[in-house]
Amino acid sequence: MKATWHGATLAESNETIVVEGNHYFPADSLRREYFRASDEHSHCPWKGEASYYDIAVNGATNAGAAWYYPEPKEAAANIKGRVAFWKGVKVE
Repeated sequence: MKATWHGATLAESNETIVVEGNHYFPADSLRREYFRASDEHSHCPWKGEASYYDIAVNGATNAGAAWYYPEPKEAAANIKGRVAFWKGVKVE
């Protein structure tokens, strides 16, 4: 699987985990130069507290376009250390 936005490959892996239709990529598959920490957070009743990254490519920013669960609840332990995408990021 490959995640792309604005022509840049953000992550690529053969070992994604699909949860609720989202591919979670291993953290070591990310091209970190495109990721910026965000102050955004959200809560999922069964996965826990999510943190976000902004994606920055060639001067364009996609705020909160990637998320991860730093300390997922037990039911979602399999996505610890993984990142998923939305907001126009293509995953194919």
